[in-house]
Amino acid sequence: MKLRERIIEEILLSSALVTIIITVGIIWVLFSESFSFFQEVSLFDFFTDTQWTPLFTNKHFGILPLLTGTLLTTIIAIAVALPIGLTIAVYLNEYAHKEFRTWVKPLLEVLAAVPTVIYGFFALTVVTPFLQLFIPGMSGFNALSAGIVMGIMIIPFISSLSEDALYAVPKSLREAAFGLGSTRFQTAFRVLVPAASSGITASVILALSRAIGETMIVAIAAGQQPRLTANPLVPIETITAFIVQVSLGDVPHGSLEYKTIFAAGLTLFLFTFALNNISFWINKKYRQQYE
Repeated sequence: MKLRERIIEEILLSSALVTIIITVGIIWVLFSESFSFFQEVSLFDFFTDTQWTPLFTNKHFGILPLLTGTLLTTIIAIAVALPIGLTIAVYLNEYAHKEFRTWVKPLLEVLAAVPTVIYGFFALTVVTPFLQLFIPGMSGFNALSAGIVMGIMIIPFISSLSEDALYAVPKSLREAAFGLGSTRFQTAFRVLVPAASSGITASVILALSRAIGETMIVAIAAGQQPRLTANPLVPIETITAFIVQVSLGDVPHGSLEYKTIFAAGLTLFLFTFALNNISFWINKKYRQQYE
């Protein structure tokens, strides 16, 4: 018995070490290749130049247009997914019949299994023409359609995890709120949601990371025109879309233009890392408020 437990412990330890080694390897590749890139391109210009044209004759290596494109589509996606996903979670947990919850929740999670290339073509061929009926000046490639469809894609991440967090709240809190005369709506949004804030924040972080790293939707529907703008009606380019563009094989391997994907990837990694830490800090402060 002890031998079996020892073997299981070694297997679990090996799995953990493999995960750590892979993560360290990815970070090492990003930093090493980016270091080679920044030996030829000024770090100051990289973060302050407002043009990103490494594949053009007049080359500029300012990452700001790609960052703003990534941030713009992510904000739109979260603005769509958070209210809808949280509302679905509260409804399933507080209002829906148990049998209804049992078969609806798996159906919602199917959205996460749909290939993102399908979402991309849906945004391009359905959502954009529909929005152009109300916004005639909208471009055929734009950040708004891509962001909306990205929001639809990440709804299951927020609704499913938030519903699990709400379901895990002790029933005593719910009963105490009802005993004090609270309505079901007041109990849900003034008692349960704050009590489940840790799990809800975790779901938002996961959804944010998924939206920031999304590739095919923005590559198909948002266009490939890096520009420093907050206008969601025009074509933009995200960091992931640019990496796909360079990785198609037209750029010589090892060239300065090719190394831009590592610099962009490192920026995306640091951007996501910073967002996760900010979210963790907000979550910690929010939990202390209700303890």
